[in-house]
Amino acid sequence: MSDRHISQHFETLAIHAGNTADPLTGAVVPPIYQVSTYKQDGVGGLRGGYEYSRSANPTRTALEENLAALEGGRRGLAFASGLAAEDCLLRTLLSPGDHVVIPNDAYGGTFRLFAKVVARWGVEWSVADTSDPAAVRAALTPKTKVVWVETPSNPLLGITDIAAVAQVAQDAGARLVVDNTFATPYLQQPLALGADVVVHSLTKYMGGHSDVVGGALITGDAELGEELAYHQNAMGAVAGPFDSWLVLRGTKTLSVRMDRHSENATKVADMLSRHARVTSVLYPGLPEHPGHEIAAKQMRAFGGMVSFRVEGGEEAAVEVCDRARVFTLGESLGGVESLIEHPGRMTHASAAGSALEVPADLVRLSVGIENVDDLLEDLEQALGR
Repeated sequence: MSDRHISQHFETLAIHAGNTADPLTGAVVPPIYQVSTYKQDGVGGLRGGYEYSRSANPTRTALEENLAALEGGRRGLAFASGLAAEDCLLRTLLSPGDHVVIPNDAYGGTFRLFAKVVARWGVEWSVADTSDPAAVRAALTPKTKVVWVETPSNPLLGITDIAAVAQVAQDAGARLVVDNTFATPYLQQPLALGADVVVHSLTKYMGGHSDVVGGALITGDAELGEELAYHQNAMGAVAGPFDSWLVLRGTKTLSVRMDRHSENATKVADMLSRHARVTSVLYPGLPEHPGHEIAAKQMRAFGGMVSFRVEGGEEAAVEVCDRARVFTLGESLGGVESLIEHPGRMTHASAAGSALEVPADLVRLSVGIENVDDLLEDLEQALGR
């Protein structure tokens, strides 16, 4: 029986998909195959299809099967980082002269990849507010091959109606790519809503413990999956076996962690929305968030990311970051520990001066799974009573 048919329930798939017991020992956790090459039974006689670990590795295969099952896809591929996954995807789908629509709020590294790297070999891009399907449609050109979406977006927590934008892209003959890093497949499954490819930074919630860097692509299109696998092997930015093992360990507890992240973030957002020094809270779980209804429709819960703006401008925002104690000042997100950062000077510095520049008074939180009372107390003292 295929792993993906063990159960249709996410929590069971997360633990069992790809996690076949070791046939030699019965070990319930897949081994770390820390190996570069494999003995062949005669020229071209491969055992299980393995010949060289850039092309395939059993530990990575286990993770890739797990990821595909969790996203409801047919093919999953694991990479050395989220940006390595994005690079492989873009070089698979695009040729010089093609055009991409990118969101007006996105991870700074993604923007840098489009603006400073992909653009150098003749790919054009333009920016649209992807929360408005009409704005996406208006940004399309006859050369558009890809529409890129983050939902929730980074760091402004914007929400895109995936099904609506998928229809816009399909009508134009373009592929819809959804970065699902913030939501994870536990909270949201873009392929079921019409997306062609899902992108993940496995570094974040999927790994979940701030101890691994990785990326992934998942698609429901078997032919596209083969094309992506060909380019992955040709370019070589694959996830190593130990990194794959760490992420596979992380996905087993994804559901329980995301429940706690979402629960804590909801309470943090509520507290911030009532604080005198906070001028705006960006969290799709708040009823006043412009994307709240769409998020409630396409997400199981609202996730662990919260951004807010403070009175006093940039220096006040930096001061809040510096004063936090339980929240650790640092980049990245999605670990069990809570993080705080100033996007304008840190993760999104590469977007300065562009259409994706973030407000200088913005603070971004990755709300962890600590006791929420400790988190609320820490933010109170960091903001000043």
